[in-house]
Amino acid sequence: MIDRRTTLKTGIAGLLALTAGGASLLPSAGAELPASTEAPDAAALQKVLDDLAASAASAVLAEVHDSGRVWRGSSGVAELGTTKPVAVNGRFRAGSITKSFVATVVLQLAGERRLGLDDPVTHWLPGAMDDRITLHQLLQHTSGIVNYTNTRAFRTLYGSVDSVIALRDRTWTPQELLDFTTGQPLLFEPGTSWMYSNTNYVLLALVIQKVTGNHYAKEVDRRILRRLGPHGTEIPGRRSVISGPHAHGYLPRGQEPVDITRFNPSVSGASGELVSTAADLNRFYGALLTGRLLRPEQQTQLLTIRTTGRDYDYGLGLETRVVNGIRLWGHDGDIFGYQAASWTTADGQRQLTVSLSPWGESDPEPYVEQLLATAFRAS
Repeated sequence: MIDRRTTLKTGIAGLLALTAGGASLLPSAGAELPASTEAPDAAALQKVLDDLAASAASAVLAEVHDSGRVWRGSSGVAELGTTKPVAVNGRFRAGSITKSFVATVVLQLAGERRLGLDDPVTHWLPGAMDDRITLHQLLQHTSGIVNYTNTRAFRTLYGSVDSVIALRDRTWTPQELLDFTTGQPLLFEPGTSWMYSNTNYVLLALVIQKVTGNHYAKEVDRRILRRLGPHGTEIPGRRSVISGPHAHGYLPRGQEPVDITRFNPSVSGASGELVSTAADLNRFYGALLTGRLLRPEQQTQLLTIRTTGRDYDYGLGLETRVVNGIRLWGHDGDIFGYQAASWTTADGQRQLTVSLSPWGESDPEPYVEQLLATAFRAS
């Protein structure tokens, strides 16, 4: 489900996410998971990657976990104009997958009774937003707060490839991102509907800092990354360079690819700045879904679904969808030059993480859907 909230072809809309949907709450649904799933076909998985790289991406990598077995594959080139292969262990910008990490820290703090999910955001950030809006509503995108990346001011700034390049080294503070929403009315009464908003997670990161006294990146590192072992994941802040093996990302200026690998990701902040690897994301979502990061009460809250009217629904920082009758949990992400998605079954036994650098005449989405269908086949 890469980029369902944005325009795939331009690459400019990767941060301009805005979605609408329904308002009903559902418990997590494990009943849709078949008794068993068929082992993924390695050759079929590789063919999808090759087809994707041939027409819709300059680079793609994927990692599939199947009951302890691991398949890794890649296709394309790490940099256009070269023959350098795409490293299967390469690092990439993960976009909105960042939200799952932020939500996990907030839920851990709730489990420690250091905050309550029903706390008004103004309890922690006085004057920040409407005092009817709760932390739970921020987590589940039911706050009604305008998405800062969908405001006219933001779209004017980032409306072309040339403007993105001109601003690639600009450092944004969380307050400057929130300032894009100043004077914007709520889209609906808090809690009455659903609308994806990056603003929610910029606010949640500030709440984490207020509660702990630490930047949210430090809490993610301390509570999640160190706990899960050696990793290639980081919250880069102002750092514009991706260290280690990685594929380049591009934006289209007509038919010309413009390299956007190097840019300051503070423009997305806690809503989408994460850099990670396929192995790390599989490890993280496997731990999260099997209850190794949260207490039971918060695990239940994590998996309580809000219907969205889309082909995915939303828990707390967690998307859910059904493929071949199998319920999957995870998130997708889209940021300049990169798209990623990570999905796992509720028991953590089958997982897929994919990252790609969109480039070409075709839409990557059908290929990603085919990859999902191949990785998660019911027997």
